[in-house]
Amino acid sequence: EPSPHLPAPKDVEIYSYNFQSLLRWSPVLVENGSVLYTAHYKTGFYEEWTEMGCAQTPQTQCGFPPQIRRRRWTILLRVRAELGPLTSAWVHTPPFVAERNTTLGPPKVNSVSASPDSLLISISPPFTPEIGDVLQYHVSYWENTTSPTEKKLSESKTLFQIGNLKESTLYCFSIQVQLKIYSGHLLGQQSAPECHRTALS
Repeated sequence: EPSPHLPAPKDVEIYSYNFQSLLRWSPVLVENGSVLYTAHYKTGFYEEWTEMGCAQTPQTQCGFPPQIRRRRWTILLRVRAELGPLTSAWVHTPPFVAERNTTLGPPKVNSVSASPDSLLISISPPFTPEIGDVLQYHVSYWENTTSPTEKKLSESKTLFQIGNLKESTLYCFSIQVQLKIYSGHLLGQQSAPECHRTALS
């Protein structure tokens, strides 16, 4: 029976970055005693609520257990505060689907090697791809001048070349990943611009 005296957790949200997801909330403050929290999940398929592995925890966050780390599943979560025999009302999250609701970070630039007319760039995706993932890397690049004109190219490999460049010239680039998903595309964040000088022939 929820107690009117114990407030429910506030600011309950799912934070998801590169398909790593967790439920988090603001602490419930009481005069005496320390508040604990219990979180449950259920999927779009089952009506049963299941322990998330965070029962009576003092933490104000709870990571998704492995069994619900599925990109296309619809996940529902709830959390409540507990203090001795008192429990707060449950706070429910809206339905969460990782494939639609996660934020993809920028790709990691591993190395850049310069020749007189090109830059050879090696990158890694921001998350570990699953079998069948189709990734595209959108590359914007420009000559580092007072009025840079941006050019774009799209690559599917993690090692690629920006060609037709002038020698001994400073070029900058930024990359973002695009993941093909069931309902279209998920576009990641841009990497911070990096600048490299082409070689002298």
